[in-house]
Amino acid sequence: MAVRNLEVDDKKFKIAYDIINPNKEKNIIFLHGWGSNKEIMKVFSDNFKDFRHIYIDMPGFGKSSNDYILTTFDYAKIMDKFLNELNIKKDIIIGHSFGGKVATLLKPDLLVLLASAGIVLPKPFKIKFKIKFYKTLKFLGLSKFRKYFVSKDAKGMNENMYETFKNVVDEDFSDIFRNYKGKVLIFGGDEDSAVPPVAIKKQGKLFNSKTITLSGNHYLFFNSPDINNAKKNRKIIEKTIKKVI
Repeated sequence: MAVRNLEVDDKKFKIAYDIINPNKEKNIIFLHGWGSNKEIMKVFSDNFKDFRHIYIDMPGFGKSSNDYILTTFDYAKIMDKFLNELNIKKDIIIGHSFGGKVATLLKPDLLVLLASAGIVLPKPFKIKFKIKFYKTLKFLGLSKFRKYFVSKDAKGMNENMYETFKNVVDEDFSDIFRNYKGKVLIFGGDEDSAVPPVAIKKQGKLFNSKTITLSGNHYLFFNSPDINNAKKNRKIIEKTIKKVI
């Protein structure tokens, strides 16, 4: 693992990353989802043997630091500067979940979305009630009970990352997807509850691109629904990418 010091808009970060197959010419950059890290994305290390792999811990995740409240656009700006400073051309970026939104903003030669966030769907009644109830408690000065109401994606985070989470969790990227002009591949899992098939289909319409539904959950490339199936999914993703480059 390597660490690079980076300064963007007077904010200082330490970005942890790994490079595999450093002597290859073409790059594949892997961006993880919210609450995840580069180690999960490294399951792809046995794929794409003809490419240089760049695995990055985005700020606030894994071994990378973050002392600020950020937006998705901030993350894209930070990743863009990081790649430019290392002279890494954005040939292919594979973005999972939250990483899909960041990858879209980076506009690579080929954008690959894995269960990408960015489509806002109506919340179930249970979630709506929970949010409303917490807001009532907060109004009454009982915000100390926050830990019982926060999403599992935000639990255990410091205040900066919690505020960042609130910035990015319900972002609607519909217009950004609709106006995207580059090449894109869209993958989703048929058992994904975080980014369900209906959201993947909507992405396809916005990007004007076909979608590929694989067997699995939100981590369709990692443990979805079992290790052997995930390995098969990674192979399908690899073959599909190689057909279009």
